[in-house]
Amino acid sequence: MARRPLPRILTHSAPLARMAHSASLARSRELARSAADSASDVFHPLITIGRGLRRLGAAGRGRWAETPKEQRGPLAFFVGACLLVVWLVPYGPLLALIAVMGAGAWAGRERTPVATGPSEAETERLRSLYEALVPYLSTEGDPSPLYAHGGDWERAFVEYAFDDSGRLERLQLKYPAYFTDGEDRSRVRIEQVLYAKAGRGREYHFTWDELANQLTLTVLDALPTDIAAQRFVTSPGETVLGFTDPDSVQRTLPVTGGEETRDAPPVVWRTGQRSTEPHLLVLGQPGTGATTLLRSIALQALQHGDVLVIDGSGTGEYGCLTGRRGVLGVESGLAGALATLEWASHETERRLIEGNRARQAGGAAPDDTRRPLWIIADRPTALAHIAVAEGRDDPQRWLQVPLRHGRAAHVTVVVADQFETAELLSDPVRAHTKARVVLGPATAEEVRAVLGAPPHTTPPAQVPPGRGYARLGSAPVLRLQVPATPDPLDDATGQAHREAVTALLPERTVPADGAGPTEPVTGGAPVDVGKTVTSGKPVDARKPVGVRKSARAAGAEPDDGPPAADAAPDAAEETGPAAEPVGASARVRTDKGGEPRVVNGSVEAVRAEG
Repeated sequence: MARRPLPRILTHSAPLARMAHSASLARSRELARSAADSASDVFHPLITIGRGLRRLGAAGRGRWAETPKEQRGPLAFFVGACLLVVWLVPYGPLLALIAVMGAGAWAGRERTPVATGPSEAETERLRSLYEALVPYLSTEGDPSPLYAHGGDWERAFVEYAFDDSGRLERLQLKYPAYFTDGEDRSRVRIEQVLYAKAGRGREYHFTWDELANQLTLTVLDALPTDIAAQRFVTSPGETVLGFTDPDSVQRTLPVTGGEETRDAPPVVWRTGQRSTEPHLLVLGQPGTGATTLLRSIALQALQHGDVLVIDGSGTGEYGCLTGRRGVLGVESGLAGALATLEWASHETERRLIEGNRARQAGGAAPDDTRRPLWIIADRPTALAHIAVAEGRDDPQRWLQVPLRHGRAAHVTVVVADQFETAELLSDPVRAHTKARVVLGPATAEEVRAVLGAPPHTTPPAQVPPGRGYARLGSAPVLRLQVPATPDPLDDATGQAHREAVTALLPERTVPADGAGPTEPVTGGAPVDVGKTVTSGKPVDARKPVGVRKSARAAGAEPDDGPPAADAAPDAAEETGPAAEPVGASARVRTDKGGEPRVVNGSVEAVRAEG
C-alpha cells in the first residue's frame, strides 16, 4: 500500500519560521515575561524567607554534624525542652513562628557583594612600581625570575593597601635571595625607587626582613607638634627628649596637647651611674630647635639636680634660668665660661675622691656627691673661636674630665652645636657623647655621620622646628619631635607657651626686683666665697660662685657682659677650696693628661700645668 505524504507544513521549515516570528508569538512572550516579573515581585518576600530558611537549615545541619556524638543527646534534650516551653507559653507557637520567619527574612536578604582586589587605577600603579623594580631586583641567568619585564606582579607583592584617595599606604614585597640586602647602598637604592614611585610628600618607613627576603613599606603619620613643655611622668635619671612613633617604643606617657590629655610615645634618655649613654650631643641647622631641646632638658634636670649653662651664642636664650634655685650659673662670656668649666672639672674630681674614700671606709657616698650635676653647653665652638683669637685655652678642654668620669660622679654633659662648626668639636666630646640627636633637614649621609646609622624613614616634605632623629647608643634610629619650649622672655613667644615654661621654672634665689645683696660688691674686687650675695649666709665652697653673674642679677654690679679677662687666672681664689679638690693628703702629680687616675685604690688628681 502506498504511503501518503506528510503535510507540507510539517516538512517545510518556512511556515514554522514565520509562525515563530509572528507578532502574536512575540506578544505572548512579552506577556509571559511580564507575568513572571509580577509574580517575582509579589512572591519576593516568600522567596527571601524561603532562601533564609534554607540557609538556616544548612547551618543547623552543619552545627549538628560538627557536634561530637557524646554531646548530641544533651543538645537534643535542650532543644526539645525549649520547644516544650514555647508550646506551653501562651501565644508561644505564634511568637515562635514570627521569630522564625523574621530570622529567615534576615538570613535570606540579598547582600551587596564586596568588591575585592585593586581597582584598575590601583592595578596600573602596582604594575608600574613592579616594572620600576625590575632593573634592580633581577639578574641574567635566573631560570625563574621573580622580577621580569611583563612579569606577574602578584607574585612579588604579597600585601598591599591603598587609602581613600587611591594612594599607596602599605606594601609588602618579596625580593630574590641573591639581592644584597646586607649592603646599605643596595638598600638605599631600592628605598629611593619606592619613595619616588609610591608618591613624594609623605614619610615612609622601610622594614627589611632578611630571613624571609621581604621588604615592608609603611606610610607614617606626621609627629604631633602641639605638645608643649610640661611636667612629664618620669623617674629620677630619666629625661624626655621628645616623642616618636607608637611602634618604635614600648612606653607611653600622659601628655597635654592643646586642650586634651592623651598618651604619647616618648624618647626617654636615661642618665646616671648605670647609664650606657651618660652624655648627649645635639647637632642641627640654625633655627631647628637645638636650643629649645637644651632648655627642655634643663627644666627637667632642675627637678632633681643642679645645672650649669654655657651659652656660647651669647643671645640670652637662657636668661629665664638666671637666679633660679638649682641654677649654679649662666655664662655667655669666655672668661666666665672658662672659670665655670674649670670649677666643674675640679668638682668632678672631688666627687670621685670623696666617693672612693667613702667606699673604702665601707660607707655610702656623701649626699653632695650623689646630687646630679648637669653641664649644658650651647655652641661651645663659638667660644673656642674667641679663645683662639685671644690666645687662651679652649673651654672644651675643661669638659674632658666630666665627659670621661662624669657617669661615676653623677655629672652629665649636654653639648649642642651646628653642622657648620661640628669639626671644631674636641675629640673627647665626639668620643664620649654616645646619645645623639640630629635636628632639622639633613640627608641620609649626614644623619649616618652623626648617629652612626642611616634612618629607616624618608625625609619629610616640611620640617617643623624641633623635628629630627635620635639614637641612644646602639639602639635603632628614631624619629623625634622636641616638645615646644621657647624662651619665655622672647616677645615672639605665645602666651600659652610662655605660661607653660614659666610654670616649670624653680623659684628665684636672687630677687628679680633688683634688690642688692646684704654685702656690697664692687666692680673689680672678687667676691668672698664664704658669703652669698643675697643673704650673707655661708655658701658651699663646692658650688660655683657664679658670683659675678649673681651680683649683676642683683643689681650690685653693672651688666656689662662677661667677667673681666683677669678673672680667669684668679679662678682658684674665687672658687676657694674647690680649686684644690684633691685635699691636703692627696698626692698631686704633674703628669700630662689632666685626668684623675686610680692608684692603689685611691684617686689622684693628675693635672697638666698651664
